[in-house]
Amino acid sequence: MSPNTTGALLMMASMTAFVFNDTMLKLTAGDIPLFQLIFLRGVLATVLVYALARYFGSLKLAVSRRDKGLIVLRGLIEAVTAYLFLTALFNMPLGPLNAIMQVAPLTVTLAAALVYGEKVGWRRLLAILIGLFGVMLIIRPGTEGFNIWSLYALASVLGVTARDMVTRRLSPGVPGMTVTLGTTVAVMAAAGLASLTEDWAPVTPGNGVLIAGSAGFVIVGYFFSIQAMRTGEVSFVAPFRYTGLVVAMIVGFLVFDEIPKALTFLGAFIVIATGLFTFYRERQLLQRT
Repeated sequence: MSPNTTGALLMMASMTAFVFNDTMLKLTAGDIPLFQLIFLRGVLATVLVYALARYFGSLKLAVSRRDKGLIVLRGLIEAVTAYLFLTALFNMPLGPLNAIMQVAPLTVTLAAALVYGEKVGWRRLLAILIGLFGVMLIIRPGTEGFNIWSLYALASVLGVTARDMVTRRLSPGVPGMTVTLGTTVAVMAAAGLASLTEDWAPVTPGNGVLIAGSAGFVIVGYFFSIQAMRTGEVSFVAPFRYTGLVVAMIVGFLVFDEIPKALTFLGAFIVIATGLFTFYRERQLLQRT
């Protein structure tokens, strides 16, 4: 497979893992304060990442000062993004929230063109814009509209864009597990400090299982997302975030009884079609090369 194809598959796996993570956190139903929830998940995720990295021998802490700074910056951006996104998650249906998040491929692609000078052909750009139109169809039928929680979601899109741009700056020799560990540590530390401002709540066994499952899925999501951004072209890989929308709609229906409307299905179809077209276009270019 070409680097772009590999990156696309990694991105699809990452988005699926993030949706399962969101689902488990949402199932806690607000029983645990937000910062406490992020901190506990961060503790479990950090321990798991460290154990896995040591087991596979993929942990490399001796990286350059530049890469250390980028890892710290990426982790801090992720911490802010996690807060914004989870705040929206507990106040919005899963489907519409993930629909808003699908603006990220457009912002990431444009940022890659502006910051790194990546060439974006008119066909790719048109496919992304059409996909964005599909996202707007999904948001439009929602009863919430663009309320304050939608603004939190849009702010988290900017966070995702900044995070991916920082990821792209990392040196190729820095292992993905090292970056993942740095991210979980930064999120855990930031949430731990913030949790001191609120009263903690007891964790029931059921919520404990949900938090543990969330930690596992968020590790998979972080790692695959990092590898995706470092494998293929950002402008090609970014549109495959749309996978998360489709998975979120299915999970929202099965778990939370969120029934999509007709326009939502139409928007999802457009999103899927643009993603498949982008994949097809990449295969054409590879064959010509």
